[in-house]
Amino acid sequence: MKRVVVLYNLEGDGAAIDAASVADAAKAIAAALREVGHAAELATVTGRDALSAVEQLAATKPDLVFNLCEAIAGNSRNEPTFVGLLDLFAIPYTGADLLGLASCLYKHRAKAILLGSGVSTPAARSLTLGDLADPALDSLPYPQFVKLDHEDASVGITEANVAPTAAALRARAKALIDDYEQPVLVERYIEGREINVTLIGNGTDLRVLPLHEIDFAAMPRDRPNIVSYAAKWDESHVDYDGTKPVPLRDASPELVAAVERTARAAWHALGLRDYGRVDLRVDAAGTPWVIDVNPNCDISPDAGVARSAKVAGMTYVQLIDLIAHTAWRRLARVRRP
Repeated sequence: MKRVVVLYNLEGDGAAIDAASVADAAKAIAAALREVGHAAELATVTGRDALSAVEQLAATKPDLVFNLCEAIAGNSRNEPTFVGLLDLFAIPYTGADLLGLASCLYKHRAKAILLGSGVSTPAARSLTLGDLADPALDSLPYPQFVKLDHEDASVGITEANVAPTAAALRARAKALIDDYEQPVLVERYIEGREINVTLIGNGTDLRVLPLHEIDFAAMPRDRPNIVSYAAKWDESHVDYDGTKPVPLRDASPELVAAVERTARAAWHALGLRDYGRVDLRVDAAGTPWVIDVNPNCDISPDAGVARSAKVAGMTYVQLIDLIAHTAWRRLARVRRP
């Protein structure tokens, strides 16, 4: 039996539904760990007590921290800083380290890393308010997709983020920059299937779980086939019904191999660890393009990782136990003389 602390933050990105979801996930993970015989306990951290929380963990020396912290002091950009504190105090934890989290959190940086590593991903550029007057925006290949540079969970994404013209791009970019006080990333919009790839492991043990895709069949014709914020969090919204994750269907072995190969390349380029998800769009020519990389992705019982694990024959308890042991194996290799 090992002692595991499931750690989550009380302050999210400003959306109460997100914070409640993280708390529910923490409870489910702790229950799963107890079911396989571990001594699991819940712990929370806020911006006011981040350092003292880490000092307390260092003093009590858990065998593992199941790290679910997504923001500190209400700011998601502090997520990498927090795991840096865990490293500083030599506290073992699940998931990505400071560099991996920071690389993915700053989407323009993730894009540069992927492109520099030869990973297929749409061309993009980061924009601030001062960039919106640039005439080069008029000659971009449209439609373009606009998203916040430092957010995940589809924060800030609506149907307006698919910009068919330069005027629409400028209008949506300005609104997002004004509302969220951060740059936006604009990239070529890939029309086609959206595939989610869950990966678990490290090094040569990296495993791809059964692929899933977003079923857009119920999406009204006048709306773009994208996963908006409402699609994830608002069950009453038309986008929620129009974006159903399902196991990948009618895919050739060649497409599956290309998607898995591209996802693995993105994982290694950005230095992910233990578990994560890579989202891709497949164009009409069958080329997969990475549109997002998600370290420490949602592992609640009803999330995509759990669905993929179920298709692979795993229960939720087995999934959580696998992630914990994946982290322990990685930590054992690091400590080996």
